[in-house]
Amino acid sequence: MVTAKLRHGAWVVVCSGGKALFLENKGDEKFPNLQTRNVHQHANALTHEQGADAPGRVFASVGTNRSAVEQTDWHEESERAFLRGIARHINEAVAAGLAKSIFLVAPPRALGILRDELSRPAREALEAELDRDFTNLPNYEIEKRLVEAITKP
Repeated sequence: MVTAKLRHGAWVVVCSGGKALFLENKGDEKFPNLQTRNVHQHANALTHEQGADAPGRVFASVGTNRSAVEQTDWHEESERAFLRGIARHINEAVAAGLAKSIFLVAPPRALGILRDELSRPAREALEAELDRDFTNLPNYEIEKRLVEAITKP
């Protein structure tokens, strides 16, 4: 576990592939008080609703062999685009000086996408990353679980 301090003014970004919460600590290190700054929802249709075409076929350059090509997972592509937008929002907030300290809480796959898209200043502002999904929890529960996770050695 990472040991970090959730200072006053720190941002906590809790997200998954379909929802992102931007929270700010209005309390202090001992008694955090996470207040919602922004909520981003992403209505993502299922893959079969987004792409109706049959998987493609590839013909071998020699002979008569054919192979199927895996169909694009439009649902996953849509989630990736949403997470890239969240990373852009974080980058802009850091560049504007709104966020000086950031805690990222997201499932492992989402963390990987966000990590790839964050700018150097945003990565430097990162205090901690937690590979958990807290998007459907109330703020007080996020506070409790976040403090438990970042203060345990």
